[in-house]
Amino acid sequence: MENRVYCLYRVSTDKQVDYNDRSQADIPMQRKACHRFAEEKGWTILHEEQEDGVSGHKVRAEKRDKLQIIKEHAKQGKFDILLVFMFDRIGRIADETPFVVEWFVKNGVRVWSTQEGEQRFDNHTDKLTNYIRFWQADGESEKTSIRTKTALGQLVEDGHFKGGTNAYGYDLVKSGRLNKRKHELYELSVNEEEAAIVRLIFDKYVHEGYGAQRISTYLNDLGHRARTGKKWHPASIRGILSNLTYTGVLRSAESRSPILPHLQIIDPALFEAAQQIRKARSNSAKEIRHIPLNTRGNSLLAGNIFCGHCGSRLTLTTNGRFYPCKSDPNRIVKRVRYVCYGKTRKQTECDGQTGYTSHVLDGIVDKLVRQIFEHMKAIPKSEIVNARYQEKMTERKALLRTVREDFTKATNDLSTLKAEVVKSLQGNSAFSKELLGSLIAEAEVKCAELQKQYEDAKAAYEEGQSILQSLNSQYNDIISWAEMYDTASIEVKKMIIGYLINRIEVYRDYKLHIDFNIDFEQFSLGMDVSET
Repeated sequence: MENRVYCLYRVSTDKQVDYNDRSQADIPMQRKACHRFAEEKGWTILHEEQEDGVSGHKVRAEKRDKLQIIKEHAKQGKFDILLVFMFDRIGRIADETPFVVEWFVKNGVRVWSTQEGEQRFDNHTDKLTNYIRFWQADGESEKTSIRTKTALGQLVEDGHFKGGTNAYGYDLVKSGRLNKRKHELYELSVNEEEAAIVRLIFDKYVHEGYGAQRISTYLNDLGHRARTGKKWHPASIRGILSNLTYTGVLRSAESRSPILPHLQIIDPALFEAAQQIRKARSNSAKEIRHIPLNTRGNSLLAGNIFCGHCGSRLTLTTNGRFYPCKSDPNRIVKRVRYVCYGKTRKQTECDGQTGYTSHVLDGIVDKLVRQIFEHMKAIPKSEIVNARYQEKMTERKALLRTVREDFTKATNDLSTLKAEVVKSLQGNSAFSKELLGSLIAEAEVKCAELQKQYEDAKAAYEEGQSILQSLNSQYNDIISWAEMYDTASIEVKKMIIGYLINRIEVYRDYKLHIDFNIDFEQFSLGMDVSET
């Protein structure tokens, strides 16, 4: 079945305007939507007609020149599909338009709308549905809403502010563009003073593990106030942390703009890290949480530590009493312990210890983390990353180049043989048609085989590149953490361990099994980091 497409665009008056051309408002939006729809369907648009300032309510089909041209071409069988943005682009006259649509279908043309699908007339129900579509006046509000959403989406995709309230961190500046009511439109511009606060919020959240409540308290204590002049509220902090605009991307419903550097306050990687933390801390998160819910207190581990005997999470507790510090008898401290939640609540049949002294357990993990960092810093990056994978990448690249050259040669040979067929038919070839047919068949088989080899080699090379990039990224993260760990605050250390370690299982006598988020075997550390 062929899919030759004609498109019809219509605006009723010059009031439907976009931000550039006051007389062609709706047309660019309709055209973009139709082209996108046809591309997704694999259809070919052969011809387009547009009606400017033609009322679908008042002007009969017989007086609409563009519609009559399309009907004439339909009679001649020049196209298979009439595509419109919405069916009301064909018309809005209740006692006429349904029959115009039906006329096209009866003449072998399928009628499609980008928003409403295909209009069929296979049975009486289809006919009734089509007639009712144009008789229901209250449907206009829904259509207007769809067109507005589409127009706003395309406005955003073109990198323009859709309107509304500017997010904290941005000012509204006049753009010099006018809307259909001749009101000047606005664009966003970074407010550097507010942007500094936004960066501080993300830094505290991602790098120091502050929660929304703690960040709001921190800002308020420093004398910072929200744009309203009131104190910061945790809900406002959460709103900032989830706002994609700070990465320089505007959005409207499902539409997104490309990254706009002049609007970027937060690096996309930092924004994504914040989203992962928000997800990990969510009470509804299905996966096991390994990012600490908060980084208050002096205990190092939280959120990713479990009883090795029953699998329950270990939680922090204190009995409220004070004891002399072993390292400094003159100092009085509280006794803080990690206890098995399942055992203390009698929810599990746990044969492990009820609890573990926090500073002992923290000390074991802290020592292991320091050992890992020391090993990583002692070995040059070229030895543990590049040297190991560069050789493999060189082999994969060489194979890809060889297979690509063979495939190119084979396709050229096939093209030459096919060109020889024409000469043979004209009597100008030294080869018979039978011989050429046999050679072409063999060449096609060879091309298919080489194409498969080329695709496999390309996939292997791209996979190797991905692995190498991942290793480089992991190595850089570890070295960055290693350099700051010794002098980092307890909040930062908690976050580093949260990124580094997925799960710690504790057994009697402080025996540990640790699952890391990073595959240290790939770095050939020469040490067993899974158990201690």
